[in-house]
Amino acid sequence: MKPDTPEVAAARIEAERKRAELMDTARQLQDRLSPGTLAHNAWEGAKIKGADLAEDAVDTVRRHPGIASGVVAALTLFLAREPLLDLAGKVKDDVSDRRRARKSRKASKTQKDTETTQ
Repeated sequence: MKPDTPEVAAARIEAERKRAELMDTARQLQDRLSPGTLAHNAWEGAKIKGADLAEDAVDTVRRHPGIASGVVAALTLFLAREPLLDLAGKVKDDVSDRRRARKSRKASKTQKDTETTQ
């Protein structure tokens, strides 16, 4: 077997160097694409985005406090709609009962007045 020429030897060395670079790049990609790294990066991105959204929300509320109060009130009414409807039904029933009782007292008073005059 005859020895390599200087050009072939240089090409082999360059090929080995490029192979080593390729393997290093593959290891770096493997680290970047590992589930733990992806989850960590996603979590960090979500925290940053959440902080940005919260900051924007606070700025908006400071600029428009009346609108923000209205939105909070509407949301509260929406979330409390069942208890409020129950309360409204009880109030309505109570008012109806009072009206019936008043009509009944009025009718019995009218009947007594009629009996007394006869």
